[in-house]
Amino acid sequence: MPPVSAYLALGSNLGDRLAFLRAAVRAVDDAPGTRVNGKSPVFETDAVASGPQPAYLNAVLRIETTLSPQALLNLCLGIERSLGRERPADGSKAPRTIDIDILLYSDLVLDQPHLAIPHPALLLRPFVLIPLATVAAPGLLHPQTRVALDACGGDLTVRPFSAAP
Repeated sequence: MPPVSAYLALGSNLGDRLAFLRAAVRAVDDAPGTRVNGKSPVFETDAVASGPQPAYLNAVLRIETTLSPQALLNLCLGIERSLGRERPADGSKAPRTIDIDILLYSDLVLDQPHLAIPHPALLLRPFVLIPLATVAAPGLLHPQTRVALDACGGDLTVRPFSAAP
């Protein structure tokens, strides 16, 4: 399979958040069939959850991959587990050491029980849209809505953080 471009969102709000983001970037880049081509700056945002949680650090990666969408999801889940991610049985949005979401996979539109591409909440999350715009290929469009993803206005809830992932 020829390489395709994909975009991954990274988030962490437990422990050494920056170290977890950096470890996730290294793990993605070191995995067979993936190569990191771009890293956004790191942004800090308040958690979007039903109860109080620590603030998140967020970033987006642009990658090239020869992995299928399901294999890329499996890679992301494996990296999460290796970095101590625990998922509550009830599916609630608990604090996490690392969260890795597939935002886009080429121009694929996929809706399966455990994998939806583009990410269903992509256009609703400034903490994803802002870092995505910094690494998006020129002219990148959402495959369903055709909304431009290579530019994004500011949002006061998304604060620049002074370190790179």
